[in-house]
Amino acid sequence: MISTQLESDLHALVPGSATADGTSRRTALQVALGVGYAASVSPVMAQTVVKTSADGLVVGEVTIDVNGFKMPAYRAAPAGKTGLPVVLVLSEIFGVHEYIADTARRFAKAGYLAIAPELFVRQGDAQSYAEMAKLIAEVISKVPDAQVMADLDATVAWAAANGGDVNKLGVTGFCWGGRQTWLYTAHNKRVKAGVAWYGRLVGQVSALTPKHPVDVAGALNGPVLGLYGSADTGIPVSTVAAMQEALASGSAAARRSRFVLYPDAPHAFHADYRPSYRKAPADDGWQQALAWFKAHGVA
Repeated sequence: MISTQLESDLHALVPGSATADGTSRRTALQVALGVGYAASVSPVMAQTVVKTSADGLVVGEVTIDVNGFKMPAYRAAPAGKTGLPVVLVLSEIFGVHEYIADTARRFAKAGYLAIAPELFVRQGDAQSYAEMAKLIAEVISKVPDAQVMADLDATVAWAAANGGDVNKLGVTGFCWGGRQTWLYTAHNKRVKAGVAWYGRLVGQVSALTPKHPVDVAGALNGPVLGLYGSADTGIPVSTVAAMQEALASGSAAARRSRFVLYPDAPHAFHADYRPSYRKAPADDGWQQALAWFKAHGVA
């Protein structure tokens, strides 16, 4: 069954796939995987509002080994520096398109090694889908949480070997990636802090999704800042209240977690390529995220 949170993305358009140098990200993904995907014409997307240059940064595609599987990822970091705090950037259902890459560059400008892995690439190329229902049914709904946790563990290992200080590890994610942010903060003891942007908190249990954030709230290894909108039709405020209750009786990290609920903000208010974008809460959320990481040892 398709989740409520994924259904909330059906109204969104498929993101564009051009990288900063004009290379097709879909082509890069195909090359990295050594396979081809059926072509599909995507709707034309509006450009992102925030544009972060790569000046002073090292950016681009990298390949992360996950038990022999070559997983593509986008990496951004200050050029010529090592021992950097690490932030994992977890995408929406659309994969690592320009908005996610730009977000990684924003973190790099703030002094981080930011890595955005392609977490459902085994199931398919999210950017090749023009129909959201097909994307969800054929790709997203088939991604096991256990696979995501293992892929993120491998990403952390890659960061440790490539200039990152994983004793200063943070994770952030948007929508689908926001849900995974909660789960990974409970999974990996190295995570110092997380920032979850409007990630689903409750849901139906299945073989692929055996637990949801509310189920692991008490076991968080680092505090999580939840950035949510009160007008999000896919994530009722009542589920935020349920999560707050679960956190209150959990670990010390769980009890330090908190939510910022933006009045009248819809789902995906940070996604500056979509009609849902709201500049004021997006800008405030970004500053809250940076301050949260700094306050909890990810800086």
